[in-house]
Amino acid sequence: MTVPTAPVPVPDVVDALSAGRLVTAVWKNELGGVTFAIGAGAEYVKTYPAEHAALLTDEAVRLRWAGLYIAVPPVLGEGTGWLHTAGLPGRSAVDPVWTDDPETAARAIGTGLRAMHDALPVADCPFGAPSWVGDEPGGPAPDLLVVCHGDPCAPNTLISADGAFVGHVDIGDLGVADRWADLAIATMSLDWNYPGNYEAALLDAYGVTRDAERIDHYRGLWDAPEPG
Repeated sequence: MTVPTAPVPVPDVVDALSAGRLVTAVWKNELGGVTFAIGAGAEYVKTYPAEHAALLTDEAVRLRWAGLYIAVPPVLGEGTGWLHTAGLPGRSAVDPVWTDDPETAARAIGTGLRAMHDALPVADCPFGAPSWVGDEPGGPAPDLLVVCHGDPCAPNTLISADGAFVGHVDIGDLGVADRWADLAIATMSLDWNYPGNYEAALLDAYGVTRDAERIDHYRGLWDAPEPG
């Protein structure tokens, strides 16, 4: 994901939902999706092109389920190619406030993943493994099956002004997998977003020691080309 650096056209549905309030494009992704903030971030609307619209349906279902247990954005409405949610307090872990304080950010990310993994019930989860993990056997045996975020990169953790974990966003690939699926990618994403090495801080906040075999396995799955 990147922050738009040029003006982005506001779709009609976003304009209608804003009801005259300020609209700001805050994120773009590699699929052509754009996230718009309404007002000062009290609400958000994610929009995707038609060929990827089903991903927002998947996310809405997961937000409603996960929201029974953890802090994720409440769904306010949805339609083909758009998802309207309420905002959560806090700033993204890649906000300049936190890129200037990467150790605090890394620890909040680790704390947040542990809170998610502890709170979401594996036995009641209706979702399979994240798409990039898949269900094929291979690799090391799971250390601990949890309900994973599925896209645990740094921007998807929200942090309060005092450095505490607040909540998670972008859980459209949430599903059951080994906890190292999340931890491998979360630690890798630190290198993309912060100077220095803060992997140890994240893992310490989560409460585990580094597992090189599982980290290598799940990073390999993440980086593997999509079939087709």
